Amino acid sequence: MQIAVKRIAVILILTLVVSYFNEVMAQCPMCRTAVESAMQNEGNTVGLGLNKGILYLLASPYLLVAIIGTIWYRNNKRAKAAE
Repeated sequence: MQIAVKRIAVILILTLVVSYFNEVMAQCPMCRTAVESAMQNEGNTVGLGLNKGILYLLASPYLLVAIIGTIWYRNNKRAKAAE
C-alpha cells in the first residue's frame, strides 16, 4: 500500500511540474476575457499570475485530502500493529 501512496505522490508532482513548464491554462472564459481586455487597453500586467494562481487553488484541496488520508492510514496501520 505504501508503494501506491508513493506512486500517487510522484504522479501528482510530475503533473504539477509539467503544468508549470507547459503553462497549462485553466480559467473561465469570463476571467480570460476580462484579463485580456485589461492587458490590451491599459497595458496592465494583471493576468500574468492569474493562471498559476488558479492552478494552485485547484490543487490545494486535493493535496489537503491526500495529506489527511495519509495521516489517517498511518495511524490506523500503527493502531492495528499495536493490537
